[in-house]
Amino acid sequence: MLRLLHTADVHLGARHGDLGDKAAAQRERQFAAFRATVDLALEERVDLVLIAGDLFDTNTQPRRSVERVAAELKRLAASSIRTVVIPGTHDVYDRASIYRAHDLAALAGVGRDSDLVVVLTPDAPEVDLPSLDAVVYGRVFATKRAPRSPLEEFTAAVPGTRTWRLGLVHGSILIPGRTDHDEVVVTTEEIAKSGLDYLALGHWHSTQQGRAGSTSWAYPGAPEAVAVDQDRAGKVLLVTLDVDARGARSVAIEERQVGRTRFERLDVDAATIESQPALVARLASLADADLVLDVRITGVRPDELDLDVDEVESELAPSVHKIRVRDVSLAALSSGPIPAEDTILGAFIRDTEARIAELEAADRDAEAAEVRDVLRLGRLLLAGHEVTL
Repeated sequence: MLRLLHTADVHLGARHGDLGDKAAAQRERQFAAFRATVDLALEERVDLVLIAGDLFDTNTQPRRSVERVAAELKRLAASSIRTVVIPGTHDVYDRASIYRAHDLAALAGVGRDSDLVVVLTPDAPEVDLPSLDAVVYGRVFATKRAPRSPLEEFTAAVPGTRTWRLGLVHGSILIPGRTDHDEVVVTTEEIAKSGLDYLALGHWHSTQQGRAGSTSWAYPGAPEAVAVDQDRAGKVLLVTLDVDARGARSVAIEERQVGRTRFERLDVDAATIESQPALVARLASLADADLVLDVRITGVRPDELDLDVDEVESELAPSVHKIRVRDVSLAALSSGPIPAEDTILGAFIRDTEARIAELEAADRDAEAAEVRDVLRLGRLLLAGHEVTL
């Protein structure tokens, strides 16, 4: 039996331009998730850790950041847990590669001939691990955009050399119309022909897994969210490969949580909102420093409801990790008797509602929503109410 931990897309050192003054804290969350990954590997006593690319967000990192990573790998090596890393598309193995500038194995305190910390490159694309009865194949290019599929014409060593054949690829599985133009693309047909028992993938930040032929494949997703809309991030994979008494092979994949950030989507019916302060109070009850909250205001908005979503976000920002409030509610159409056609208000309501009906019939919903707002504001103004724009 072979037990491994599979992670990828840690993106250490990401700048997080969209997070403002919370960017540094998010970088620390990402490193904390990497440390939690190492803790889990030690706790579960795995044999091997696979890092399938983009351990670093870019090739430009301060030496201190690389040393922090090496210190974590040293913890694994001290417990005889091996680590195999491949560069990705962010920490690509080009001339400026961070893996050329820094020797991770040496920084982790292991010798050049050791297999405790290994970075696979185009010049050293595989490593034999006799103590684990396994070979790990890394399919890596020296350019961000691959000149071809990394699994093109690839077949793992002939069975019998080692019991387990593991692969590492950082790229997308081909989904016609969606991933065709990604930097690195493989097909399920190529995976099925690879002869691998397990293909450890990176690049997708959400957990995914499947099977092609006799090969199991999986993406662990980012161990901590790299962007605040990645609600399937935060996990790593524990993988157990086994052979039963009849020689049948099995691969079991288990998701484990290591990231702290959690996500919640909330739809709020505009008809249930008494006022902006009442909405803020309702959302404040969800306060959590680890929460990314995505709120949509839906339904039909009463004329008297005055909402400024930017103000709502600003008031709640200190109590959550990140908040987004979107108002997709519709302005109410006329209720009750409509003034006579020969009045300004009556003519305005009839003409505007007719225009809304035309737009909705043509499936031009965004324009129809804008005209609904025109109707709402126009009715208020013509009825003598003050309106704040």
